[in-house]
Amino acid sequence: MTQAKPAHKVLSLLKNLLLYALMFLAIYTAVNFWRAPAAPAAPAFAITNADGQRTDLLAKSHDEAMLVYFWGTWCGVCRLTSPNVQALHADGQPVITVAVASGDDAELGAYLNAHGYTFATLNDDSGEMFRTWQGQVTPSFAIIKDGKAVQTFTGIAPLWSLRLRLWWANLA
Repeated sequence: MTQAKPAHKVLSLLKNLLLYALMFLAIYTAVNFWRAPAAPAAPAFAITNADGQRTDLLAKSHDEAMLVYFWGTWCGVCRLTSPNVQALHADGQPVITVAVASGDDAELGAYLNAHGYTFATLNDDSGEMFRTWQGQVTPSFAIIKDGKAVQTFTGIAPLWSLRLRLWWANLA
């Protein structure tokens, strides 16, 4: 009879843990949905080189899904996530990053060099592009496929999660 009590306690503990995990997942999903950026109808990520030629960075999204990463040099969570974005870029995944309110081009360039980041970065020093996307927090992400946002999310993003999301977007 004494063995039934420990088994009952373990079962009760497991049920409570499952209930708390489900509650956490529901709250996390709701908050993430509320905070996620909202892509404009026609997102634009174009750069003009020194010769005045304009390049649409989203053109690659017609070949495969592309990650857009909004971050800041001042953002503590971004310090955890940026190396994952760099790893995606190093593996040949299309990545565009937008540095939000991170200083002038020289300051941003120094930060990128100091951390070994080679991903394409647009300097949104005024935060205007981030506001266009209705961004609320950094880091924020969008996955673009065929020129349209198919996923948006925020927060810490492990490398496996980013890879999974890109893979999923490429299936569609």
